Amino acid sequence: MRTVFTTCPLCEATCGLELTVEGDRITKVRGDREDEFSRGFICPKGASLGTLDADPDRLSTPLIKRDDEFQEATWEEAFAYVDERLKDFPDRDTVAMYLGNPVVHSLAGGLYAGPLRKALGSRNVFTASTVDQMPKHVQVGHMFGGVFSIPVPDIDRTDFMLVLGADPFSSNGSLWTVPDAPGRFKDLQKRGGRFVVVDPRRSRTAQAADQHVVIRPGTDVFLLLSLIHELFAQDLVNLRDLAGHVTDHTVIREHVEEFGPEAVEERTGVDAATIRALARQLAGAGRAAVYGRIGTTTVEFGTVASWAVDTLNVLTGNLDRPGGVMWPLPAHSRRGTGSGKGFAIGRWHSRVKGHPEVMGEYPAVTMVDEIETPGEGQVRALFTIGGNPALSLPNSARVNAALSSLDFMVSVDPYLNETTRHADVVLPTPPPSRRDHYDIAFLNNSVRNVAKYSRAAIPLEEGRVDETDIFFRLTTILAGMGPAADLDAIAAFQLADLKKKAGADFEPEGKTREERLLDLKLRTGAYGVTLRQLLDHPHGIDLGPLTSRLPEILRTPSGKIELTPQPIMDDLPRVLAALGTPEPGMVLVGRRHLRTNNSWMHNVPALVKGKPLCTLLVNPGDATRIGLADGGTAQVTSRVGKIEVLVEVTADIAPGVVSMPHGWGHDQPGTRLTVAAEHAGVNVNLLTDDLRIDPLSGTAVLNGTRVQVVPA
Repeated sequence: MRTVFTTCPLCEATCGLELTVEGDRITKVRGDREDEFSRGFICPKGASLGTLDADPDRLSTPLIKRDDEFQEATWEEAFAYVDERLKDFPDRDTVAMYLGNPVVHSLAGGLYAGPLRKALGSRNVFTASTVDQMPKHVQVGHMFGGVFSIPVPDIDRTDFMLVLGADPFSSNGSLWTVPDAPGRFKDLQKRGGRFVVVDPRRSRTAQAADQHVVIRPGTDVFLLLSLIHELFAQDLVNLRDLAGHVTDHTVIREHVEEFGPEAVEERTGVDAATIRALARQLAGAGRAAVYGRIGTTTVEFGTVASWAVDTLNVLTGNLDRPGGVMWPLPAHSRRGTGSGKGFAIGRWHSRVKGHPEVMGEYPAVTMVDEIETPGEGQVRALFTIGGNPALSLPNSARVNAALSSLDFMVSVDPYLNETTRHADVVLPTPPPSRRDHYDIAFLNNSVRNVAKYSRAAIPLEEGRVDETDIFFRLTTILAGMGPAADLDAIAAFQLADLKKKAGADFEPEGKTREERLLDLKLRTGAYGVTLRQLLDHPHGIDLGPLTSRLPEILRTPSGKIELTPQPIMDDLPRVLAALGTPEPGMVLVGRRHLRTNNSWMHNVPALVKGKPLCTLLVNPGDATRIGLADGGTAQVTSRVGKIEVLVEVTADIAPGVVSMPHGWGHDQPGTRLTVAAEHAGVNVNLLTDDLRIDPLSGTAVLNGTRVQVVPA
């Protein structure tokens, strides 16, 4: 029996865990009370790590489909088969890649997904970003010049927070790494601060808020623009220290002239007096932060709404200010020069619908178009890396049909799930206990600057291939080097090239190729931290609170914050037109549960036990009007599909709105998910519409789907 300290890889919060390990099994999990960041906090997901790690349904050897049946294969056989089959696709644009959410939860994904995408040699790259967060990347790209320059609320020092379309009590932050979010919000209140939640549902966060503002789904953009209008109308604009870092802010006033409180109150359901009061609270607080998430990004005007969030932070002088919203500085990152090339989209366009490229990828919703539509460049082969697009993409029935029509498909995934059942080859990644861990992605969104690294708690079994080698081997195959290339030689060449670019005159240290690459990034980073230091500090190293990063973080040609990016300004007339054209009918929105994260934890008994989580929330008044009963079944219909789902009647959802969580629907044939199948639930994306996207970012509109609801 031994004790091992690690970081939880199951959500964005990066909580420290204390594992009790006996032999090759985790027998106990508790929060690491000495962790420099999370201080012992743990949620049900982290507590279940041992069970998830030892899940008997996890694949341990590769699978190859022969005569429509999966057969176990050696790693050599699997890689050789992938290499041989790829010869059938000499035109690389007929090969696509989909990278899912779990990729950014692993060190291997953070270090090697980029080279893998490049080796593909195809423009047909799709990721989970365009069903989640891409509007934020596009907005900060236009405003600050860097697509990852996302400022986060400095909650530990703020006096007031306005939270829109987010439930941090359930998520512990999203695009915001904030372990123990409930505790931090309560501390905000204890020191005399306040927070307001804008949401059509009385979420866990809304229940604890000082004020819950009920809004009609998909209309946050109108509220946000109206708040900007009021800052000007009430003479509340105060740039503070930002005055020398922004382009002319006064021109914004003319762009929001038509979005006064009276103009938006009927459409949003938020009365004019409340809007004016919110503007005064935001401007009058000593230190304030505005934070918007899924409810402001997976909507029709996600990019404009994201712009409005940070424009409010700028106009109140709360950007790059302690207690406002600030930019983290991870240990593996370097400081900038204060200017750069800026950001643009549309370097190329998709074959079928002409969608512009954004960050080197196309909207995930158009992957099906590229598979279904005949002609030169039609996608006939697909690599899925850690994603489950069969459940996560809108109009899932169409997605599943498209996946089943492919000529060849490879999936990197530990499960035979709703997506990988369509694959010809499945390459399973090791469980979390067998992987080294450092958060490349999430430390970039951290509420405090910290650095943590942990080696695998349990050695990898003989005969298994670690995640780094899976990425490397696929990269060499895609690059035409074959399935037997010398990975160590390639890694050494890569490291030498990166050393030269970084101007490093030392030899990076580490037991593995990923450790040596990480050590290089750390030692050439902002603090000069070394891998050895992190190994010597198993609870992490505290690098201090967030600090000002203007102007060095900017990558705009002007070296200033571009407050009125032309693409966003050009979309405002579309927003104004929608303000005057409300759609009738019930509206469907999603929701997050503390015990789940997308579709990949529903095979853990402790996370799905008890009261069903996959239900349709219905307001009591709507239930009476429609004839629905709590515990009964409703039939829900949209333009693209029809489902039957368990009804949960509750006053926590606004009238005219219904809500379902995403990631469910584990009743598909050909999967091996024993527990999940017993708690199958219903796939909400059988209803969401693949024709609705935010045009500036290509992001799917997953919130605000018009539906008809009747008793089943």
